[in-house]
Amino acid sequence: MSERTRRRPWLAALLALVVSGLGHAYLRRWARALGWYVAVTAAVFVFVPESAISGALAGNPPPVRDVAPAAAVVGASVIDAYVVALRNNREYEREREETRATGRTESAGHGTTEEPNAPSAGRAEEPNAPSAGRADDNGTVRCPECGKETDPTFDFCQWCAEPVGEGDA
Repeated sequence: MSERTRRRPWLAALLALVVSGLGHAYLRRWARALGWYVAVTAAVFVFVPESAISGALAGNPPPVRDVAPAAAVVGASVIDAYVVALRNNREYEREREETRATGRTESAGHGTTEEPNAPSAGRAEEPNAPSAGRADDNGTVRCPECGKETDPTFDFCQWCAEPVGEGDA
């Protein structure tokens, strides 16, 4: 599975409203975030009159018609952040369904997938490997002393340090 995670569309939209590009940064769409920031900044400098900017900085609200072009670009950014978040969540759900359908599990924290009972990539399966013959029906290996699930690549229990042999399971 990829490093995609579920995101909150309302939060992406709110962040995009507060600071242009921030909603897209929350979604980890860095180029898009920079693009929207540049677009809003350019709209302010090109379309908003200098008097409206200086009046806003002095505390006088500018007329709506003066800031409407920049507000339209900000609105488009907010809508885009919301839609991108929804699309991200659909892709995330699709990947999860595909993962469930194929019976693959995500490796702890590495973003790679492995078959549940398959040997890990990069490790050759030896005929006398410590994990041979000790796995139960679910592919898990349990220590005969403490009963906790152990790493099948070790020949000892990482919890109680007791040796885990071929005939111990």
